[in-house]
Amino acid sequence: MKFDPQKILIVLHGSIGDVTRALPLANLLRRSFPAAWIAWSVEAPAMPLVERHPAIDEVILFDRPNWRASVRPFLRRIRSGGFDLVLDLQRHLKSGFISWWSRAPHRIGFAPRDAKELNWLFNNHHIAPAAERESKLNHYLRFADFLLLQTSVIEWNFQLSPEEEKAVEKFARAIGGRFVAYCVGGRWESKRWFPHEAARSAMEVNRRYGLAVVLLGGTEDRPFAAEMERATTVPLVDLTGQTSLREAIGLLARAEFSVGPDSGLMHLSAAVGTPVVSLWGPTDPERTGPYGFDDLVVRGSAPCAPCYVKMCPIDRMCMESIKSSAVLVKIEAALARKGTLRDATG
Repeated sequence: MKFDPQKILIVLHGSIGDVTRALPLANLLRRSFPAAWIAWSVEAPAMPLVERHPAIDEVILFDRPNWRASVRPFLRRIRSGGFDLVLDLQRHLKSGFISWWSRAPHRIGFAPRDAKELNWLFNNHHIAPAAERESKLNHYLRFADFLLLQTSVIEWNFQLSPEEEKAVEKFARAIGGRFVAYCVGGRWESKRWFPHEAARSAMEVNRRYGLAVVLLGGTEDRPFAAEMERATTVPLVDLTGQTSLREAIGLLARAEFSVGPDSGLMHLSAAVGTPVVSLWGPTDPERTGPYGFDDLVVRGSAPCAPCYVKMCPIDRMCMESIKSSAVLVKIEAALARKGTLRDATG
């Protein structure tokens, strides 16, 4: 079926990682429908990724913490948007309702077997079912296939403002030289690595390669960073809770490589072409791994992994099994290929 939309709505209120993985689809839409108005319905944590993005004309914010006050104006904007095409990338009841509420004549969602909470009932077109353990990025690209778009170009197109570039430059001057980024966060407690092993690998990175070690994350990650600092004999540059999300993107773009568990910053590192050594336990890198860096994956081992449990009942056995020695092997591989990868995907 051939589409020629004038006003497109993307519905994805998901995590920073999910929104990052969906941005290549937005770029394909812009490339294929240059005159179309493209809006994105999102929640606050991932909003910085889509506001002022060159592929997005409008960001429609759903303020979930204040939903009682915000839901009516939010739904009024969705209804008044005059959208003729909706891409429901969330596959839950809420996103399905938003898609249906838009009254768009064409509402594309996931295949019924891949949807949750009867989401598929709210959409009148459905993409092909996902292959087993298909990556989320490729799953999103199935929407482009449904629209008969060329998908040969995968790009993110992050563009920082001049003020953000100045802030990143100030951080870089304070760091004082080449550095590696340790992304210490993780929305799920079960995904987090252990500070003492992270500290061991950080000390060895500093000793072997002379790289400064920068810790990135949110304010909630400061205790982890403090434990790392107590366990090291080399200085660490703790920027947890001190950067905006967009400033963190700028720092990741300047890093030699990054290290960390399954998190939004991990996906942003890959998106800007910086090699990422990713650490996996309760989730599956084949499904949610960073784009282009499959060879730098470190898997933990446990009989139950991957379990997709947010709070681990057995003390994160899978993540505890990841030792700094295994991470350092992947770090050496990351440094060996960094230059060509930055040219190819940055």
